[in-house]
Amino acid sequence: MRVLSLQSRALKKNIEAINKPPSIIGNERLEDAYKAYSQKNYISAFQIYRHLAKQGEVIAQFNLGVMYDNGQGITQNDKHAVYCYQKAAEQDYAGAQFKLGWMYANGRGIEQDDKQAMFWYQKTADQGHETAQNNLGWMYESGRGVEQDAEQAVFWYGVAADQGYATAQCNLGWMYLDGKGVEEDDEQAVIWYQKAAEQDYAGAKFKLGWMYANGRGIEQDDKQAVFWYQKTADQGHETAQNNLGWMYANGHDIEQDNKQAVFWYQKAADQGYATAQCNLGWMYANGRAVKQDDDEAVSWYRKAAEQGDETAQKNLTRRGINWKDG
Repeated sequence: MRVLSLQSRALKKNIEAINKPPSIIGNERLEDAYKAYSQKNYISAFQIYRHLAKQGEVIAQFNLGVMYDNGQGITQNDKHAVYCYQKAAEQDYAGAQFKLGWMYANGRGIEQDDKQAMFWYQKTADQGHETAQNNLGWMYESGRGVEQDAEQAVFWYGVAADQGYATAQCNLGWMYLDGKGVEEDDEQAVIWYQKAAEQDYAGAKFKLGWMYANGRGIEQDDKQAVFWYQKTADQGHETAQNNLGWMYANGHDIEQDNKQAVFWYQKAADQGYATAQCNLGWMYANGRAVKQDDDEAVSWYRKAAEQGDETAQKNLTRRGINWKDG
């Protein structure tokens, strides 16, 4: 059994509801639309926004795009959402520019185009939009639509992190931990993970647990590791669930408890996490807190092996099973 620490990071899409900026105060029709939307009277809100959007009202154009995006008051339609976002973006509306960038980046309602995504993220980031700044950093880090540049990634993550944006704080911690675009500094990584974890950001809480477990940038402390893994596992974070199971299985500054280990391995395995599937197979193979069952062990080993888990592949090979046969 072993613990892995990888986490996935991707572009963030943070606008799921319509916007109510101060500028709508005194605009009775916009206020009526927002009130209808707040009361979940989406059809009425949609009709008002559509009427105002045709007149060039930028907030209505943006909010109409959001309603098309979410399928509220109208059948969900990415192409119409893009059209509305484009209209508002051309009026320099930051939220619409961000959304347009996200649609280009993900090929939603328009042909996927990383360069266009970069263009709109840059315009939005320059206006101080923290999610756009984070996503711009991610584009630089991954080399999407622009030449890969870890230093620019660190710069934009830092700008967004300084605004208190938890995702960027976690990403910045990652850069310090890996020494990408900045000198490797585990203590700085811990600082940024801590900031994001205090905002209940699951990825940062997991990484903070990992830092405590491994004594990276902070004094090694299994109790603190369990604390943070537990908080993250409760949010459904599969790697934290696996790692928490491992802590219970091995009694690391916590009472050894194979039942709890199986419970958390199962949680992560059911989400398709290969390491947990392999670990759960081991528990069945050895009858730890479950009835010994070779067939069940092989079943979980096979699931993990098919995802490339080398330990599971070796366990099957030792049993004379060709995992490639499916």
